Amino acid sequence: MRPLDGVTLAVVDVETTGLSPRYGDRICEIAVLRVEGEREQAFESLVNPGRPISPGAAAVHRITGDEVRSAPSFQALAPSLWPLFDGAVVLAHNAPFDLGFLAAERHYLGLPPLDNLVLDTLALARSYFDFPRNSLGLIAEALTIPPTVRHRAMADVRTTLSVADRLLEDLAGRGLTSIHPLLSRATELVRDDPPPLPSTLVDALDGRRRLRLRYLTGGIIQTVREVEPLEILPFGDYLYLRAYCHLRQDERTFRLDRILELAAPPE
Repeated sequence: MRPLDGVTLAVVDVETTGLSPRYGDRICEIAVLRVEGEREQAFESLVNPGRPISPGAAAVHRITGDEVRSAPSFQALAPSLWPLFDGAVVLAHNAPFDLGFLAAERHYLGLPPLDNLVLDTLALARSYFDFPRNSLGLIAEALTIPPTVRHRAMADVRTTLSVADRLLEDLAGRGLTSIHPLLSRATELVRDDPPPLPSTLVDALDGRRRLRLRYLTGGIIQTVREVEPLEILPFGDYLYLRAYCHLRQDERTFRLDRILELAAPPE
């Protein structure tokens, strides 16, 4: 018996206007796949977030303001969306990020956060495996899962489900045949501090590893820099990355919504 047999899943991924709902960022695309045995129920939609998409977010998911302008609001989608979570274990990669945005959208609708049990493939990878990097795409590559269009919601949902199946299959071989010890409660994962951040940045902060940034300086000039991330700082309406910049050989701060791309530097 495989660990996910008999478990109803709601696999979720969101694409957003920026990095933190605490600073007004909203969902601009959502996908949920409800899996009950052999039966699947898929939901996918662009969302009009009611605010601009930051340059950094747009560079990742390639969703434009023109694309979402005519999309339905989250409020309009909500009646079709929430039943997919009923009685299901939520599966996500970097679950606090997705759940944080869902909690914000529920707050705008006058609803409490989701209280489902949660299985987080990022937490699994960190706790039980030793991948060189723990982003969803690189874990999938290490597991030889066929590539999809990265950073689009339904493609990431399908990849997350495949990654979870492979990781749990490995853990079952080690004697862990139930997912229950691996589950968290959604309300425990959604907290005001720290804000949810992309797993690539979280990994670099945790391990003091270098990142290569493509950054929009002054809103018009793109520069590429290698930095060693130190901490995330809120200031005014924005979040900033404080990091040692190897180009300037000094500490610098980088506004997160102006980071167009971040990745591990080439070996």
